[in-house]
Amino acid sequence: MTFFDYFLWVFFPYITLTIFVVGHIFRYNHDQFGWSAKSSQFLESNMLKWGSLLFHWGIIFVFFGHVAGILIPKFFYDTIGINEHMYHFGAVWFGGAAGIATVIGGALLFLRRARVKRINMNSKLTDYLSLIVLGIVVLVGFTNTVGYTASGGTFDYRTTIGPWFRGLLTFRPLPEMMAGAPLGFQLHVLTAFALFAIWPFTRLVHVWSLPLEYLKRRYIIFRKMGSVQVEKKN
Repeated sequence: MTFFDYFLWVFFPYITLTIFVVGHIFRYNHDQFGWSAKSSQFLESNMLKWGSLLFHWGIIFVFFGHVAGILIPKFFYDTIGINEHMYHFGAVWFGGAAGIATVIGGALLFLRRARVKRINMNSKLTDYLSLIVLGIVVLVGFTNTVGYTASGGTFDYRTTIGPWFRGLLTFRPLPEMMAGAPLGFQLHVLTAFALFAIWPFTRLVHVWSLPLEYLKRRYIIFRKMGSVQVEKKN
């Protein structure tokens, strides 16, 4: 183990996670009016419709796939009867489908922002930066799933990256777990942590502003003059 290994797999993750947490606190306290996705639907809606649909649904399944593969220990699956073949079948086919949807949706959103003049004029550098870094994370991860795991690669991230990441969260880092991982998996992890570092300073903060209050909001009554009342949510 070298100092470079410790920097990449211990110091760098903790630095980026610290920026992630402190940056969100700072952004929320000083820029609540900017805490949104800054909708541009009224400027262009067709590409947004398909790009947003594919990207958001794809990234949701990708996220839960990572939770299942990284945060949940391998012995749990063995305990409930999910063997290696069953797990990798789901990871490759369902994960691959989610990855394709995310890649296509992200590409549409990037092209929309770059090629639609009105969107481009209302975009900031951070908008492109977040899309580019997120795109790299997704593409590298998708390549690992389809190009390595599906083609018979023997590296098992559940017994290497999983324990390493859980070790970071419990302040018991295991850098040796990542030092020997294939380059593609290392790049995926490093770019993911770079994304965490820029996250608080981009429109990605809107992820934490899901309108869950809408689900329990009381109906607002609208009345037309001289006609039957209509009930709908605001």
